[in-house]
Amino acid sequence: MAHFPKPPEGSWTEHFGLDTGPMSYDDSISPEYFEVEREAVFGHSWLNVGRVEQAPAVGAFFIKPIDAVRSSVVIAADHSGEMRAWSYALHGRPAFLQHDTFDFENLESGLTPLQVDVWEGFVFVNFDQDNTKPLADFLGKFAAGMTGYPFDKLTHVYKFQSHVRSNWKLYIDAFAEFYHAPVLHAKQYVSDESVKLMSYGFEALHYDIDGPHGMVSSWGGMAPPKDPMMVKPTERVLRSGNFGPWDKPDISELATLPSGLNPTKHRSWGLDSYVFFPNFMIVVWEPGWYLTYHYWPTAYNEHIFEGTLYMAPPKTPSDRMRQEMAAVTFKEFGLQDCNTLEATQTMLETRTVSEFPLCDQEVLLRHLHTSARRFVEDVRSRSEETSFSAANQ
Repeated sequence: MAHFPKPPEGSWTEHFGLDTGPMSYDDSISPEYFEVEREAVFGHSWLNVGRVEQAPAVGAFFIKPIDAVRSSVVIAADHSGEMRAWSYALHGRPAFLQHDTFDFENLESGLTPLQVDVWEGFVFVNFDQDNTKPLADFLGKFAAGMTGYPFDKLTHVYKFQSHVRSNWKLYIDAFAEFYHAPVLHAKQYVSDESVKLMSYGFEALHYDIDGPHGMVSSWGGMAPPKDPMMVKPTERVLRSGNFGPWDKPDISELATLPSGLNPTKHRSWGLDSYVFFPNFMIVVWEPGWYLTYHYWPTAYNEHIFEGTLYMAPPKTPSDRMRQEMAAVTFKEFGLQDCNTLEATQTMLETRTVSEFPLCDQEVLLRHLHTSARRFVEDVRSRSEETSFSAANQ
C-alpha cells in the first residue's frame, strides 16, 4: 500500500506518459554515442557555471573548464555590473588573465562571446550561437516556483569535487531517487533507526516533470528530530548532521517559502530536489540551507562531480561547528554513493544484462535518459535540416 497519494493513473511513471518497460543503459556505455551526446546536449543547453558571488566586483572574474564542449569559460562582471561570458580552448590561457582586471575591449577581440544570463544569482551560459530560448523559459516552472528563496543570503560555502569513474547520467540517477538511502547508508543511522527505516521503506511525497527537468519532494530532514536518540551522539551534541544544522538561521524569507517549494504542503516535508537538465541539481532543505550538484562529463565512463553546500554565514563558533558537521557528513554520504556508481558502470560495460526494470520511485531516472536521447535526436534533426537547406540554396 502506498504511504502517500499517487496520481489517478496508479503510478507516477504512467502519469507522466513514460514507458514502463525495462530500460537500456546503452547511452551510458558507448564511447561513440557519448561523442554525439556531449556536443548535442552540452553544446545546446543553458549550463550553470557558478554564482554571481564568484565575481563580486567590476573586473572580477572566474573560470570554469567544461570538457564536454572542449572549452573553458571566463565569467566577468563588466563596468555596468552585468555578467559577461567568453569561451576559449580548453587548454589555452589568454595572456590578459595575468592582470587583476579585464580590458573588456581587448577581451572581445581575443575570445568567443557566449550567451550569458542570471537567475536568482546563478550564472548560466549557452554555447549555441543560434539559441533563441531565454534562460527563464528554459528553466521553466520549477525555477519560477523557487524565485524569492534567499539564495543570496546563504553565502557560506563548502565545496567538494570528485573524479568519478562512471557516466555522468548514472550519478544523477543516484541522487534523483531516495529509496536507496535506508539500505546504502544504513550505517549512518543508529541501529534501531536504521532497522525502522528499512522496514518502512521510502516513498516520495511528490514528483513532477517540466520539459527535460524533474523534481522530487520528500519527507524527512526535520530538525531537530522528534526523539534525539534517533541520531548519533555527535549529532545530538552539535545539533547537526546530514540534514544540516538543526537551528534554522534568522532569515526572514525562510518563514514563508516560495509557492513551488513543498508542493504538497505536507507537514513532514524535509526537502525538494530539482534536476535542471542537463547536469545541474538544487536541493532545498527545510532547515534553511541548500545544496547544488554538478556532473561534468569527461568521457563516456568518467565525469567530475561537484557538491556544494550553501549556508548562512556563521555568527558563533557553535554555528561554524554545526556547519562543519553537516559538511563532513555530506562528504561521507557522497563517498558511499560514488563507490556504488563505479561498480555499476563496470557491470553495465560487461553487457551481460542489457535491459533493467525500474520501479516507480525511479521515474526521474527514466525521464533523464529519455530526455537526453530526445535532445540528441532533436539536435541531429535540426542539423540535418540545416544541411539540407544549405545544399539546396
